[in-house]
Amino acid sequence: MIGDGLNDAGALKQSDIGISLTEDSNNFTPASDGILDARKLPLLLDFIQLCKANKRIILISFILSLLYNITGLYFAVQGLLSPLVAAILMPASSISIGLITFVLQMAGHNLLQSYLIR
Repeated sequence: MIGDGLNDAGALKQSDIGISLTEDSNNFTPASDGILDARKLPLLLDFIQLCKANKRIILISFILSLLYNITGLYFAVQGLLSPLVAAILMPASSISIGLITFVLQMAGHNLLQSYLIR
């Protein structure tokens, strides 16, 4: 659903994805999932592709984290992982997933900048 967020706030809230178009950047429409500048309406398909790319980044990060934790659980249950090594690997997991997410996001940063400049 695409609307201005004023008289169609209920429909935006009920829709699967609600995007508000606004001429003023100070407008706040809590019923919508996203806010798009009205002048950028021709870029709506690009906006949707950008959202899908971000969803992919989140999914990749989640899968990597899940695989890391399953592997760690396997070694811990087998008794092959000492508490000291586990204590070192725990923050390393968070840092590595954060870095991977950051690198994937920065790879898409140029794409985002090209959309904003148009």
